[in-house]
Amino acid sequence: CNKIATKDHSLARTYLDYLEREICLQAALFDTDRRVEQLHWGGGTPTFLDHEQMSWLMQKTREHFQLYGPEEDAKADYSIEIDPRSVSPDTIALLRRIGFNRFSLGIQDVDARVQQAVNRIQPLSQSRAIIEACRAVDARSVSVDLIYGLPLQTVAGFRQTLTAVADLGPDRISVFNYAHMPELFMPQRRIRREDLPLPALKLELLQLAVEYLTGAGYQYIGMDHFARPDDELALAQKRGTLHRNFQGYTTHSDCDLVGMGVSAISSVENCYSQHVKTLEEYYFALDQGQLPVSRGIHLTPDDVVRRTVIQQLSCHFGLDFRAIGRQYNLVFAEYFAAELQELATLARDGLLVLSETGLQVTPQGRFLIRNIC
Repeated sequence: CNKIATKDHSLARTYLDYLEREICLQAALFDTDRRVEQLHWGGGTPTFLDHEQMSWLMQKTREHFQLYGPEEDAKADYSIEIDPRSVSPDTIALLRRIGFNRFSLGIQDVDARVQQAVNRIQPLSQSRAIIEACRAVDARSVSVDLIYGLPLQTVAGFRQTLTAVADLGPDRISVFNYAHMPELFMPQRRIRREDLPLPALKLELLQLAVEYLTGAGYQYIGMDHFARPDDELALAQKRGTLHRNFQGYTTHSDCDLVGMGVSAISSVENCYSQHVKTLEEYYFALDQGQLPVSRGIHLTPDDVVRRTVIQQLSCHFGLDFRAIGRQYNLVFAEYFAAELQELATLARDGLLVLSETGLQVTPQGRFLIRNIC
């Protein structure tokens, strides 16, 4: 995550002008008949832009890429991250008109003490009003982001947060782990390290989230995501078509991902690339008529095999060794001999079940699926 903290809205105009240049360069690389199945405006906070700027950016995107129109809204998966403190129902209505049908709200925690500690005061009534505004414009999906591991969080306080958020009834809930990196993010320097929960408490908070939200009717998709049983993510998991990329879980497993903007990441076929991380570098590259790419990697055949294995584990919590073997013409037990020895240790700890033909992650193991992967 790359952040540029500012209250100067004039800076957005310059950034948008350069972003348009990149849109033109990127569009020239792809066939004009390729549909944009999924569009996402991510954070920071895209709603930092004013209404005119948001409309302009979407129009420029439509001019250069084949987006779905209003009559094909059911086919589009166009989402945006929202800070409930910076938008109004009028903003939600505008975003819906220009094509967004999925809204993701950052709430983090409803405990006033925790909000004060992270300098993010956000009354629950404010979040409720924005969710109601999303429902009023017939949004296809509303999701809420929570964070565990924040300063001054307690089990009792986080239970209240989970109760309040479940009562709001979002379609999806994400519960992310707080990463304390004050050397990278200046606002975090206000947070006292001694106020941060210890690792044991953080794990307890995650377990609480899983137990509470599944008890409230949500399906635990995995890692940090929950969804209602009739949500597309939950249905895709049941069908075996769920996919995970660096943005999270998705139903679009066969799409190339084209990232635009500072620090954006792209995934096209078996290649990954990342943009430069500062405005100065971003502007300089585009002034030269070049894409602002800072680094990239082309997957080796071994990388591709391991990516598939990680996908299966993170999305479906199990592996069919023979299926992987047939797909890549290998003997799983031989190819992953060293890894299977390490996994045997996790099996003895009750985190997974190993057999000659496959692997199944236990409910307890799902908490540590990243380690297993």
